[in-house]
Amino acid sequence: MPAPPPDPAAVSEPIPAELLLRAYRAGVFPMADHREDDEIFWVEPRERAIIPLEGFRLSKSLRKLIRRERFAVTVDGDFDAVIDACAQPREEHAESWISLRIEASYRALHRAGHAHSVECRLDGELVGGLYGVAFDRVFCGESMFSRADNASKVALAWLVACMKAAGYRLLDCQFMTGHLASLGAVAMSQARYLELVAGARGAPERTLPEAWRCFAQAAGAGSGSASASDSSPDSPPSPGNCIVQSLTQTS
Repeated sequence: MPAPPPDPAAVSEPIPAELLLRAYRAGVFPMADHREDDEIFWVEPRERAIIPLEGFRLSKSLRKLIRRERFAVTVDGDFDAVIDACAQPREEHAESWISLRIEASYRALHRAGHAHSVECRLDGELVGGLYGVAFDRVFCGESMFSRADNASKVALAWLVACMKAAGYRLLDCQFMTGHLASLGAVAMSQARYLELVAGARGAPERTLPEAWRCFAQAAGAGSGSASASDSSPDSPPSPGNCIVQSLTQTS
């Protein structure tokens, strides 16, 4: 069961939404040393990682998994549960940088419409997902988690497809990792990243939840019902087939 939202009386005042958005537009984001730390520090990486929306690397195995619709995928289906799962300690990180104060800040940003989550469920249980910050035509991925094989990869694939359908231009991944590089992430200087942010000003054509609904309602079907066999590219429209088509077609 996800933890309840942090008690506002138990943490320092959340970071104002206006300050957070101003920081993101300047290429800066907050972190903390541990879960109970009320202090935050602002990070401005010298090197930035992004995933070009037309360069997302969709392996044959991931393509097959998405078409089979093993996971039920939603956008903004349970932001609180996703950020709580992302904040849990992991084997490689005993301390979480997502402090209670940062968590409360992003919950408020979500309520303001500038933070979104992608959820993957298996048999009704949340097994993977991600969350991040949206402004202009930019989405800054903050964190992801996976409790089932490839769940976070499927969440990221749906995010990229939704961003393309909504008219977004830039997917920020903050720091380069081998995992992100395998999915098509590229590194660049902070100066070049800020140029891309400036070039992505303006409102997208639709919101991420609106773009998700377009895929989820494909052929009147909902996502998440695994088929007995893998679907072919020529199969009738379905959420999974539409996602794969979006990620494999060239502009």
